[in-house]
Amino acid sequence: MSGTTQGGAAVGSGNMLEQVVVTTLRSKQFEIADYKMWQRVPGMFEKELLLTNVPYTSIYGHKSRSEFLLLSEKYSLQVRIECKWQQSKGSVDEKLPYLYLNCAFQMPESTIFIVIDGGGFKAGAVSWIKGAASRGDLLDATQVKKDIRVMDLAGFIGWANRELR
Repeated sequence: MSGTTQGGAAVGSGNMLEQVVVTTLRSKQFEIADYKMWQRVPGMFEKELLLTNVPYTSIYGHKSRSEFLLLSEKYSLQVRIECKWQQSKGSVDEKLPYLYLNCAFQMPESTIFIVIDGGGFKAGAVSWIKGAASRGDLLDATQVKKDIRVMDLAGFIGWANRELR
């Protein structure tokens, strides 16, 4: 018996996805910093920055956190980044509608990337969130203007290579 639970393995795999995002942006000369530290001493950091553990209030009124907030003066960017990994059976895919609602209505940024990968999502889960984001489900009725993009890890790396030159 290995001693690693299914949940523990999932957290480790998700952390690997986040580390690839960090490595990709570090290679594009972004400084990595914790959001709380940045809030305390914002002048201490570069203008090209990837913040970690970025807070927001969920649709339930609870304190929540996103993995990243990409801030760039050079590229005029402010992009919240959510990472979701599901390699095998689990409940991450059932949380996608909740994630979409939080992106649409609770996260203050107008551009949000959902980096979703692992190949273990239930049939229809990824296509559902991609469709909801591309159609702007619920947004037209409320006049909320958001650019929510859903992409796999290769899509994110491709975006970074094209846009962050």
